[in-house]
Amino acid sequence: MTEPSSAAASARGVTKIFGEGETAVTALNNVDVTFEAGRFTAIMGPSGSGKSTLLHCMAGLDRVTEGQVFIGDVDLTDLADKPLTHLRRDKVGFVFQAFNLVPTLNARENITLPMDIAGRKPDADWLAHVIDILSLSDRLSHKPSELSGGQQQRVAAARALASRPEIIFADEPSGNLDSKSGTQLLQFMEQAVQDYGQTIVMVTHDPLAAAHSDRVVFLEDGHIAGDMFDPTAERILDRIKTLEG
Repeated sequence: MTEPSSAAASARGVTKIFGEGETAVTALNNVDVTFEAGRFTAIMGPSGSGKSTLLHCMAGLDRVTEGQVFIGDVDLTDLADKPLTHLRRDKVGFVFQAFNLVPTLNARENITLPMDIAGRKPDADWLAHVIDILSLSDRLSHKPSELSGGQQQRVAAARALASRPEIIFADEPSGNLDSKSGTQLLQFMEQAVQDYGQTIVMVTHDPLAAAHSDRVVFLEDGHIAGDMFDPTAERILDRIKTLEG
């Protein structure tokens, strides 16, 4: 089965079960969803709806119990660990709540680490633009222990954006930032999609953050509960209330 080229990532009949027997928990139940290339998509839903599990499965960080997951036209389902690692390194960017910065490297080295591992030189102009937009110019020589939580999150975001991967998966990317910094990051993510054709899939609980996206996919009890295009914070909040009700 081959996905159309317009799909940056997709899930077909995806089920994810944690545990076995009486303690088994079905986090995702027969999910079908497509994330189109060049679009900023937010995933929302009540706590326990499966949104982070879906993100991790789509990114190839968790194996699915049933179904298929694609990055572009590559089926991750039966991909061996080594080629899966190479695919994530070369085509996927990550921004998660746990910053996953290397403590012995400074901010600049953390930002360029995926490209260094892949043996690729960064686009100097794009790298400078990312660093400037995220207000990291005066923090590049600092190690993670010398940075605030918000600064570490901005370094993690810069690392994901710097290599201009085919798709970026973000889990609450503005969650540890103050309002101004969070808005700047989300606006830059919008710009990366609109001006540079980047594809971003973001999990968030915040309607204001999701309103920066082109589309919101709603989850409820491990199922897709619908989506919304050209969202506003007010419309999102109304929809979330119906899911939580």
